[in-house]
Amino acid sequence: MTPRDASENSSPWSDLERPPLNVAALRRGLVREGSLWSEVDVVRRTGSTNSDLVERALKGQAGEGAVLVAEEQTAGRGRLDRQWSAPARSGLFFSVLLKPGEGVPVERWGWLPLLTGVAVAAGLSRAAGVDTALKWPNDLLVKVGGEERKAGGILLERAGDGGVVIGVGINVTLREAELPVPTAGSLALAGAVSTDRETLLRGVLRSLDDWYGRWRAAGGDAGLCRLQEAYAAGCATLGRTVRAELPGDRFVVGEAVAIDSDGRLILATPDGLREPVGAGDIIHLRPAG
Repeated sequence: MTPRDASENSSPWSDLERPPLNVAALRRGLVREGSLWSEVDVVRRTGSTNSDLVERALKGQAGEGAVLVAEEQTAGRGRLDRQWSAPARSGLFFSVLLKPGEGVPVERWGWLPLLTGVAVAAGLSRAAGVDTALKWPNDLLVKVGGEERKAGGILLERAGDGGVVIGVGINVTLREAELPVPTAGSLALAGAVSTDRETLLRGVLRSLDDWYGRWRAAGGDAGLCRLQEAYAAGCATLGRTVRAELPGDRFVVGEAVAIDSDGRLILATPDGLREPVGAGDIIHLRPAG
C-alpha cells in the first residue's frame, strides 16, 4: 500500500501546536547499535499502520524491529474491529514488528499486548509526567478532571508464522472539542508536562525495547521477568467489579482479583467461583475499593 499525502491543500505546519515528526532525528535516537529498533519510517497519512506493516512483513520487506509511524491514520482499528481515527499529528500512531519465535513458546505470546501496555505506561510516565493506568487487556487510561478516560489502545496481529505486529495509538494533543466520545481523553487534557511527540515516541520505544528484552531473556516467563507483577501493579481493572463480554454471546460479572501466569484476568463470581478470562470486552462497573 502506498500511503497518501495528508491533503494536497494543507501543510504539516498548518497547526503550529502540532508540528510534524522529524524522521531523521528519530532514526538517530532509536536505530543504533544494541537497540531492538532496526528501521523507522514516518508516513504522512495511511489507513492503518498495522495493516501496512503486516503487508511489508509478509512480503519480506521488513524485519524485526521495524517501526512504522503515521502522522494521520484514517482507518485505525481497535479490538473487535472497532474503527478509530484522530486529527493529523494529534497523537502517536505507530506499529512495530517483533519476532519472538526463537526462545519464546507461542503459548506465551499472549503476554505481548500486556507487555506493550506496561512499556507504554512507563515511557509516558517518564516522558510526559502522566500516570497511565492499564485497563485489561489493551486500553490506556488517564485521569482528566478526576475522571478516568481512555487515551490509547494496543492491537496485536500475527504477521506470518514467526512475527507479530503490535499497533499503538495514543491521543497526545487531542482537544476537548475533538474527542470522538465523552469517555475519551488525551495526554494534554490529563496535564502532561510535555506533548512533544518525538520525545514521547522515543521514550515509549526505549521502554518497549527494555521490557521486550527482559521478557525474551526469560523465555517469555512473565513471572520470572517481573512483567506479571508490573502489569498487576498498573492495572486499573483489578479490584473492580466488571462485566466480561465473552465470545459466543456469553458474559460473566465478578470482581477482577488477579492476572494469572498466562495473562488472563481472573474473576471472582458471586457464586464463589474463579473464572479465567482470556479474551473478551471488559466493562468496569464499579471503581476499585
